[in-house]
Amino acid sequence: MRSTSSFVYTSQPQRVVFGAGSLAHLGREIEALGARRALVLSTPEQRAQAERVAELLGPQAAGIFDRAVMHVPIETAREAREVARKLDADCAVAIGGGSTTGLGKAIALDSGLPILAIPTTYAGSEMTPIYGLTEAGLKKTGKDFRVLPRTVIYDPELSRSLPVGLSVTSGINAIAHAAEGLYAQDSNPVMDLMAEEGIAAIARALPAIRRSPEDIEARSDALYGAWLCGSVLGNVGMALHHKLCHTLGGSFNLPHAEVHTVVLPHAIAFNAEAAPGAMQRIARALGTADAAQGLQALARDNGAPIALNDIGMKEADLDRAADLAVSNPYWNPRPFGPAERGAIRALLQRAYEGAPPR
Repeated sequence: MRSTSSFVYTSQPQRVVFGAGSLAHLGREIEALGARRALVLSTPEQRAQAERVAELLGPQAAGIFDRAVMHVPIETAREAREVARKLDADCAVAIGGGSTTGLGKAIALDSGLPILAIPTTYAGSEMTPIYGLTEAGLKKTGKDFRVLPRTVIYDPELSRSLPVGLSVTSGINAIAHAAEGLYAQDSNPVMDLMAEEGIAAIARALPAIRRSPEDIEARSDALYGAWLCGSVLGNVGMALHHKLCHTLGGSFNLPHAEVHTVVLPHAIAFNAEAAPGAMQRIARALGTADAAQGLQALARDNGAPIALNDIGMKEADLDRAADLAVSNPYWNPRPFGPAERGAIRALLQRAYEGAPPR
């Protein structure tokens, strides 16, 4: 149990609208922002959902930009900012996962436009002031409260069509935020409660979604858990796991949620002895005896990949990945600077092979 004798907690100014059918309140929420013309953002694959949003908005819709992609290439961000300017948009509505929310943040970072996020996956980006941009093959992240979405609409109905495989990896991506939040340097008891509850909600939702993908109660549990896990990500610092995933995703163009799913058990095992209290909470939320093994089992038993080899990583690139990870390390309960390069390289090898975490 963490001591409650001394901590700092700062709440973030955000409005959350949660519940099945809550997309119907979109027009009201745009008005509450004081906005008139919304640019609707999506990936090419989610164009139909973007069109539905634009139809709901009617004259409040300025247009659609449907070219959001993973890791937010700076060229795409610049193009979207220019489209927003030309259409005289005074806010952006981002419907989709982390890629679309990330694009909205890139627009807000430069223009200050308020963002309304409508998550359809469990990425959690909508709850954070963290942004990422990829330029010349390197992903750079930063923190700026201008990019925090002002309003978030969580409608479980919108995630019913999310494929089971992506539901599982996106959910474990969310769990990663909470798991690292439990041993964050700047964590606090409020975040600990949200983290454990978020992990538990997603852990019980994923098997139910796999059994019945349109189960609205399971979809609601997953989205509720994602909200809590994303809130943890937005309030405290992340550590080794997120550094590794930013390195592998940004520099080797691996799929975001799948990277988190594969790497998380190994990062947790790496930190186990340095953060025993966090391990107890994670294991308790999962209903397992061991946090790292429980996380890998959650992925494996629900059909998710557990090896970097299965999601496009080349073994020849593991050395470079280890070098990048230790060159500018995040704070971590067990340090992983250049002196730990061998241990990080071994971790990546196990993740590449899909071996048990240890």
